[in-house]
Amino acid sequence: MTIMSPQAVSKDPAVNPRRRVYKPNAKYIPILATLSLLLVMYFSGVANYSNFGQASVVVNLFRDNAVLLVIAVGMTFVILTGGIDLSVGAVISLTTTLTATLLKGGWPPLVVLPLVLLLGALLGAGMGAVIHFFKVEPFIATLAGLFLARGLALFINQSSIPIRDELWRTLSDMRIPLADGVKTTPIALVALAAVLIAAAVLAWTRFGRNVYAIGGSADSALLMGLPVGRTRIAVYTLSGFCAALGGVLFSINSTSGWALQGTGSELDAIAACVIGGVLLTGGSGYVLGTLLGVLVTGLIQTIINFQGDLNSAWTRIIVGVLLFGFIVMQRLVTRRAR
Repeated sequence: MTIMSPQAVSKDPAVNPRRRVYKPNAKYIPILATLSLLLVMYFSGVANYSNFGQASVVVNLFRDNAVLLVIAVGMTFVILTGGIDLSVGAVISLTTTLTATLLKGGWPPLVVLPLVLLLGALLGAGMGAVIHFFKVEPFIATLAGLFLARGLALFINQSSIPIRDELWRTLSDMRIPLADGVKTTPIALVALAAVLIAAAVLAWTRFGRNVYAIGGSADSALLMGLPVGRTRIAVYTLSGFCAALGGVLFSINSTSGWALQGTGSELDAIAACVIGGVLLTGGSGYVLGTLLGVLVTGLIQTIINFQGDLNSAWTRIIVGVLLFGFIVMQRLVTRRAR
């Protein structure tokens, strides 16, 4: 029997598993970068500002960004299929305006709530159907949806409408204790529930697998017999529903409705998804990454508020720089994967 010396053992990692070096999967690099950025920002804030390390700061991040988080969840599904939804901000304005108008007219809140959510879902389904059946680019179809929803909101009422409904005011004033001196709001819990449900759907359901497959290659998914059209319409329906839910949360938080609310929210949602590692070309990304992206944008604003002498415009500037950086990183990652 021949005994091999240690020097004779191959240095090839494929032959000698002991020499294998772990390398993270390329698809995890963007979300790991976002997590690292978030941690660096947070601990920098703790080191530089008193009271920044209090639990209430983290809790307030979720409360102040609950609306953005909900609409970003819906946007994640859309971008994963390789699409885009520019209508979500306008759907928020339509939802808040219609909600405030109906409640002011004496409609029961338990009728108004499902009605406006259904309306958002129907608008999303309509845009998804146009995109699929008429082969219209998502940018154009959802841009048309933006004008339609915003126009309907302005047609209903161009002024700010206060909401005096007892249920809405109760939810707006409600504080849920989490720890000693730390409280949150119902809208923050709804936003977290939306994240958890969406993450479970993407990870463990056939619908979630179809979403990733379509984003990877719609033609290949069609050849595999996957329901491309049904899934695409369902994704835009979900985005419309999330936008309407975001509008409801907005109306609860502000106890008002206005046709110009939600302006620019679609861009904030897209930015949060990209910073969170969702690939703009589709097929790669996670809802938890979107959550991290929302927290990064919210933490930027929090740091600026703690600093006190910085213009709030710096939030947009920093987010813009981060977007450029993450888009370049996505490009490099996809090239390396190929």
